[in-house]
Amino acid sequence: MSSEKKLLNDSGIEIKPVYTIADVPQGNIPQPGDFPYTRGVQSTMYRGRLWTMRQYAGFSTAEESNKRYHYLLSQGVSGLSVAFDLPTQIGYDSDHVLAEGEVGKVGVAIDSLEDMERLFDGIKLEDVSTSMTINATGFILLAFYVALAKKQGADLTKLNGTIQNDILKEYAARGTYIYPPQPSMRIITDIFEWCSKEVPKWNTISISGYHIREAGSTAVQEIAFTLSNGKAYVEAALKKGLDIDVFGKRLSFFFNAHNNLFEEVAKFRAARKMWATIMKGLGATDEKAMMLRFHTQTGGSTLTAQQPLNNISRVTIQTLAAVMGGTQSLHTNGYDEALSLPTEEAAKIALRTQQLVAYESGVPDTADPLAGSYYVEALTAEVENAAWALIEKIDAMGGSVAAIEQGFIQDEIAASAYEYQKNIEKGDKIIVGVNKFQTAETSNPPSFKIDDSIGKIQSAKLADLKNRRDNNKVRDSLDKLTNAAKGNENLLPTVVEAVENYCSLGEISDALRSVFGEYK
Repeated sequence: MSSEKKLLNDSGIEIKPVYTIADVPQGNIPQPGDFPYTRGVQSTMYRGRLWTMRQYAGFSTAEESNKRYHYLLSQGVSGLSVAFDLPTQIGYDSDHVLAEGEVGKVGVAIDSLEDMERLFDGIKLEDVSTSMTINATGFILLAFYVALAKKQGADLTKLNGTIQNDILKEYAARGTYIYPPQPSMRIITDIFEWCSKEVPKWNTISISGYHIREAGSTAVQEIAFTLSNGKAYVEAALKKGLDIDVFGKRLSFFFNAHNNLFEEVAKFRAARKMWATIMKGLGATDEKAMMLRFHTQTGGSTLTAQQPLNNISRVTIQTLAAVMGGTQSLHTNGYDEALSLPTEEAAKIALRTQQLVAYESGVPDTADPLAGSYYVEALTAEVENAAWALIEKIDAMGGSVAAIEQGFIQDEIAASAYEYQKNIEKGDKIIVGVNKFQTAETSNPPSFKIDDSIGKIQSAKLADLKNRRDNNKVRDSLDKLTNAAKGNENLLPTVVEAVENYCSLGEISDALRSVFGEYK
């Protein structure tokens, strides 16, 4: 027999040339809907209800984004997903010196409740599910959303959506943090507590592996670091005396889908099993509190600027991986996103990709269609074992917060990213159109860029609001918030009152900066 070269996937797991029943872990594979939910969180999965088809959108001003939301709703999306610009994400108003050149660029600029009113003009919040990708200022955006719902006369117990609100991965992989870890964790547990009473259907956190993967982690690291972060949030909430069976039901996750179809399916299956095991170990008894529910976005870092139409095929493979892996909600990237914000045409093709898989492929017809495959079952076990080994290392350091403070998670991601890039440059990892099958680029897809004048438009709106609002109420609200931050009462009621008095996002963030300081 020829001594064949070992084949490793990106997580370093050796892939055999052929799998047999001997490779499948012994023991019963549970049914879909049964603990530990390896095969899915519902017994019939998509026969009962398809995943939520979201399109992530937000750019320029609230008015411009509102037009895109109405367009997407008319095309059949079943949930909105809001992208915010960098100043909004790190607690600066559009007129702040550090916001210059960034307003409305990578998402929509939201400075006040008035902007939120414009963003959802003509959209009843009771009727849509809204996901907001926002972390350090997630509590302020939630307050804007709740205040707007109240103005619309909505029943808050029917509000449905998610704030990302996952600060630990910001320190580890992404960088849009404001406050140090301890006060940030306090804000998160305040959100858990307040939402369980006021907006019980709201997902209070979307624990995110997406950005960990975008920063260069492997599939195994993505779930290990994400579940470890999840565990840290649960432990912080338990320390505060919250009921795991109540807040546990409102935790959701956000994962990436890359091109290795079987590794991705195995990753999703392993993550569900692991989270159920973690939650049970932490004392959860309610089934719903043990279920890992997740949103998926196709891999931004997998898209190439070279031969951009190839990205349609990449996104299709990733869509299949997410659906065969049992996602609850999905955003598909536009083929032009390595070049610019997605054009309306690219966003439509991305949505149609999901609709084709849903209605023409037959993939949703049965729950967990790859179960029982020798390869997929063996790979699920391999991914799970490798991820547990990493979690045990993190636990030995004292958990995620300690591992981040020591730089362990950041270093592991950086090493994987370096290895991956090295393999591309050596030609061991083939990226079609990049290091193999290159052609001279002839076509330039239309690109979608945001004008720098948006900063001036937003600043003018904010100045106008500050002239019209009751500034005595604003001062009182901010003083009240500063005092609340110095004590240990729940901050959310004070923040909601502040936004209802038209305090701006930057003013609220600054009031808390004055007490908590900033993470350096």
